[in-house]
Amino acid sequence: MLNRRHFLKNIGASGAVSFAAGTGILSALGNANAYAADVGGYKALVCLFFRGGQDSFDTVLPYDQTSYDTFSQLRPGLFSNYAGQNGGSSRDRSRLLALNPTNAADLGSRQFALPEALSPLKNLFDSGDAAILGNVGPLIEPISREEYQSKSKPRPNRLFSHNDQQSTWVSSSTEGETIGWGGKLADAINASNANVNPAFSAVSASGRSTFLSGQFTQPYALSSGGPVQVNGLKNRRSALLGTGSENDKAIQMLEDHYRASGAQRPNLFERDIASISDKAFTSNNQYRSALESATELTTEFPNNSLGRQLRDVASSINVKDALGMSRQVFFATMGGFDTHDNQATNLANRHTQYAEAIAAFHAATVEMGIQNDVTLFTASDFGRTLIDNGDGTDHGWGAHHFIVGGGVQGNAIYGEMPEYNVDTETDAGKGRLIPTTSVEQYAATLGKWFGLSDPELLSALPALSNFTTRDLGFMANGTV
Repeated sequence: MLNRRHFLKNIGASGAVSFAAGTGILSALGNANAYAADVGGYKALVCLFFRGGQDSFDTVLPYDQTSYDTFSQLRPGLFSNYAGQNGGSSRDRSRLLALNPTNAADLGSRQFALPEALSPLKNLFDSGDAAILGNVGPLIEPISREEYQSKSKPRPNRLFSHNDQQSTWVSSSTEGETIGWGGKLADAINASNANVNPAFSAVSASGRSTFLSGQFTQPYALSSGGPVQVNGLKNRRSALLGTGSENDKAIQMLEDHYRASGAQRPNLFERDIASISDKAFTSNNQYRSALESATELTTEFPNNSLGRQLRDVASSINVKDALGMSRQVFFATMGGFDTHDNQATNLANRHTQYAEAIAAFHAATVEMGIQNDVTLFTASDFGRTLIDNGDGTDHGWGAHHFIVGGGVQGNAIYGEMPEYNVDTETDAGKGRLIPTTSVEQYAATLGKWFGLSDPELLSALPALSNFTTRDLGFMANGTV
């Protein structure tokens, strides 16, 4: 027989309830001065972050003969390693998948290609559902090679550091920052009362996320297959809480304990915790109920970490109507891109995994009929050096990224594609390329499509005011 004493004795083993369900301080949001320009219909942004610093120059490769030859000479070790692969080199020019962008004239005589492992992304590019943004990275303001070397203009702090540049990419500040621009976008949208349930405005499929944290928005955390549950209940119910009807009673008692009428608690901190607990349980129950009543998606996803994350994001989008959502921001991650060594094997494997996962995710949006309303974009710590170290590459700065979705002005390469060579106007030294497009410009283009007004974008991205072009043109709502 379950009793309160037995219940309280064992409650510690259940772990802490997830507080990441989004507290959404509606009264504060309602007092915001600016309102989103457009919150009609539904739109979602999905940030896919490549942890470790993807070598985007070994991802979007030079294809015209002159550039290809120069690049191969900068990377003799890597090209030799690729040549030693079973079946021959995947970087042999004859095996690369040449891109034929609609704006090829903007590139002059230069051409680019993707490796065979990215064939699913090549198909999306060709169909107009994917675009490439060239040489983007953290900047405070535009900076030339001379200005960088003379230190006459400010540069982002702690360049080439993993933790700091991961943070700078998502928050415009180094490690320790707690608010990201994805969360700021959600703050602005919620100020216009776009969502019935603000708790689901920012959803992470990859645990805690600075990117999704705003002033008023906290990410709702998903575990594989659904919302985060109270630890221990699923696998230890019988031992801790009994079985059958006793189990159901135990779960209700657990919720009652965590919800614990905050108004009756004398301590302000306790009341806050009780309030957050109540919101967490309410959100989890709402989310679980929506999933259980939804028609299951039939699109198959790869059975790996990223495939499962993007499957969960798709499942979350699939219940948007049941949850009353108009705008959502999502976050997923993939690790293993710090390829100082064994790059020829490791990067190719990751290319295969993420290309297949992204293609499956896009197919799921097509299945839901909302492919024009969902945009996935990639980010990473930094690019890597144009010069190899014999077996891999080292930390760089500027990098190329993919944007995928039906709302993308696809089959095009945006931004300024740098020369794949050293001692050029974009070479900061050692083959580290100075970005010619800022993260703020990247984010602002996405944010405008998402529905934010110009004042809101400037508030969310303060350094944006230092750049003349604020819409890069890769989304269907704007022009360069």
